[in-house]
Amino acid sequence: MSRLDSMLRRLTAQRDGLNWAADKVTPLGGDVLDMGLGNGRTYDHLRETLPSRRIWVIDRLLQCHPSCVPPEQDFLQGEAKPMLERLAAEGRKIALAHYDFGFGIKEKDVAEAAALSPVIAQVMAPGGIIVSGQPLIGFEELDGPDGIQPGRYMFYRAG
Repeated sequence: MSRLDSMLRRLTAQRDGLNWAADKVTPLGGDVLDMGLGNGRTYDHLRETLPSRRIWVIDRLLQCHPSCVPPEQDFLQGEAKPMLERLAAEGRKIALAHYDFGFGIKEKDVAEAAALSPVIAQVMAPGGIIVSGQPLIGFEELDGPDGIQPGRYMFYRAG
């Protein structure tokens, strides 16, 4: 499979997974969390899909497309762990989270996701859904929507 085909399949899985998760969290109270702003495409999709929810964004740097800059009060710039701890200390509860942190080195990305999992759990609303590009630990794994190849995206429910 070409890299272009692989990227298209990943982006389609991401979009379909986020739409599926947004539907699942309709009855839940809580905010949305985008972990890893990047270019801002996912954040832009989340704010269109869930316009009535507050969307928190965590990233090391603000370097997204100008049309995708989150409001200053919702952008938490810095390392993930202290930003997640801040949300937890403020009593924020997240109904839907998207995890997209990564260095581009699989072993390092998997280790970081595992290390951050307990802190992510602290901010999740009971029954909240996490859509993740990396495996997380300590959550109930879900099948996710039909049509997404196993391992392409992972779906979890918080306890």
